[in-house]
Amino acid sequence: MAHHASALKQMRQSLKHKDRNRQNLSKVKTQIKRLRTTLAQSDAEGAKQALSATVGAIDKAAKQGVIHDNAAGRYKSRLTRRVNALAAARG
Repeated sequence: MAHHASALKQMRQSLKHKDRNRQNLSKVKTQIKRLRTTLAQSDAEGAKQALSATVGAIDKAAKQGVIHDNAAGRYKSRLTRRVNALAAARG
């Protein structure tokens, strides 16, 4: 247990940050799961709408430092390719 005031403050802040990061990461994972479910159902229009919401959540998480910028780019690229492939297959 910390004894100095600055260490106690840092501990309080780290707990707040941990909770906030966990919530944001959970939101990103949920959005990705929703998009993948839509893709599995072959719903091209729903996938495009879900992609927009998912990319927004990923960008927000990357901006806040919850996920790395390169990881965010990788997620967005892979998901966008899958949505585009579905749209192309639909014609």
